[in-house]
Amino acid sequence: MACLTEEGTSCSGNFSAKRIIANDGRANHESLTNAHTCMVVVLGNCHNHVQSHEYPTFRASFNDGFLAFPNTHTMSTTQHRRVRILSSHINPHHSVSQNPSSTLISLNGSMAEMRDERRANKDCKCDNEMKAKAKCTEKACECSERSSKEEYSIGKMSLTHPTTNKKLDLEVFQTGESQYIYASELKKLNLMSFDNGFVNTAITKSAITYIDGDKGVLRYRGYRIEELVEKSSFLEVAYLLINGELPSKDQYAVWKRQIMTHTFIHENLKQMLQTFRYDSHPMAITISALAALGSFYDDANPSLSGADLYHKNEEVRNKQIYRILGKLPTIAACAFRHRIGRYYTDPIADLDYAENFLYMLDKLSETSFKPNPVLVRALDKLFILHADHEVNASTACFRHVASTGVDPYSACSAAASALYGPKHGGASEACLRMLEKIGSVENVSAFMERAKRKEVVIMGVGHRIYKNMDPRCTAIKKIAEEVFEVVGEQPLVKIARELEKQILKDEYFVSRSLYPNVDFYTGIIYKAMGFPTDFYPCLFLLGRAPGWIAHWVEHLNSDSKIYRPRQIYVGEEERKYVNIEQRKEKPGRTLSAPASSNSRRREVASIRV
Repeated sequence: MACLTEEGTSCSGNFSAKRIIANDGRANHESLTNAHTCMVVVLGNCHNHVQSHEYPTFRASFNDGFLAFPNTHTMSTTQHRRVRILSSHINPHHSVSQNPSSTLISLNGSMAEMRDERRANKDCKCDNEMKAKAKCTEKACECSERSSKEEYSIGKMSLTHPTTNKKLDLEVFQTGESQYIYASELKKLNLMSFDNGFVNTAITKSAITYIDGDKGVLRYRGYRIEELVEKSSFLEVAYLLINGELPSKDQYAVWKRQIMTHTFIHENLKQMLQTFRYDSHPMAITISALAALGSFYDDANPSLSGADLYHKNEEVRNKQIYRILGKLPTIAACAFRHRIGRYYTDPIADLDYAENFLYMLDKLSETSFKPNPVLVRALDKLFILHADHEVNASTACFRHVASTGVDPYSACSAAASALYGPKHGGASEACLRMLEKIGSVENVSAFMERAKRKEVVIMGVGHRIYKNMDPRCTAIKKIAEEVFEVVGEQPLVKIARELEKQILKDEYFVSRSLYPNVDFYTGIIYKAMGFPTDFYPCLFLLGRAPGWIAHWVEHLNSDSKIYRPRQIYVGEEERKYVNIEQRKEKPGRTLSAPASSNSRRREVASIRV
């Protein structure tokens, strides 16, 4: 006989398990992963479908406080600490004592808690067969609780092709609160699903960020954004997003040290940055530098070091995470100082993340320079608020590019390019320019009327996901007040407040769920802190990078395929090629383009080649 201790030590004979984590019901991959399980232990007459594709499944007997396994199984492991037991019932000989809320199993003096999985019957999602086995009642459901991460079928829907009359029973699945079908099944009817702009298409199953747009809820790995902003730090949230759990004190110390150690950039990269025009947009500089960054690390390029480089070697993967998070603030600071003609400031690794960034932006010749702590904390909070937002445009771009197996620097550069757009990361910049155009509080009403007539667009208002107030706005308003106490209010703040006030009481905007979003307030804060308007996308980029990396890691750990969407072709039928001498000009797009005065002189000049 062999058995397992809490530490995962394999032994022969009978040995007392120190602590058993017990779970009454069905096993699934995610619940096992969450428990850091090294194997599945099945007691009694558990349902036949109890199994795991990733962890060994064993049936065991329970005798006098011991778990006994057949000799034929090898169960040695040192990487996991817990064993999960699954049982549909406990034999009376197992020394069970009952209390109202849970079942306790006596294990040689130690106690292992078996969770009571009863739930209100209204939440029961079991099919009739399961209900019959579990004896579900009107008051309670005694069948196993489904994990919020578990996929299960909720039934079928029938589709009939209108021209072929071919029928398809399409299975409908549910995971958490999401119900969906597999679009690939439509191939059986020779159909595609058309979704312009991915309005209602899920491209992945993700455990990173949860959004309920109707209720205005945003959670990172289960933690409400409001709580993280108040209690956590940006680097801690970055760890949470990428690794799935908040770090311990020791883990955080290693995490922070590794990232801050990698804040220095190669001198050759600095020289490349200095070749940009003095008036280049900071985001253009940052995007280019990100793409170039990969050229400094050949060992990190899957095209050179093997397509499965990051699938096989977690240490190499971690190295790139430290490099990207560490060097991004330095690159952005160089782009900022390049615009104003200042020398590049080296980072100080023993400062906090946001503090070091502000130091690199603003230090001149002082021997001792330290950014204002209120502004440091405000920027840190803003980074948290922007750290991830589900599969948004730039994150989808990152995942799309990463699905080809390319290095993370190239994928980051592509995602940053998507973030650059005025409909995404450039929205805060566009919002500030809008406020500048409004000009004064007195002009707000007239501007809103023009917006209702669709003559102008109010930037920073409305959101595709949120049909309620953006949950980040409550926190960001508080940040704004803290910043204003230090630096004072800018004239545009009064315009923004009046615009917000009128939007929130105007039926036209309220009925359409057009509320001010996070971009509306972010731009105001950045303006008050003295950041130039064209630098806003770079600030957004610094906050969003951990989210991209979290999705990269999640993608690497999944069986996701290369992204290859379909299209609906609306072009010409097959045509015959016509020689240029025989072609007739057809009306179409113009070839004209803006011309400089020099171009006009050249057009009328006589040129001989």
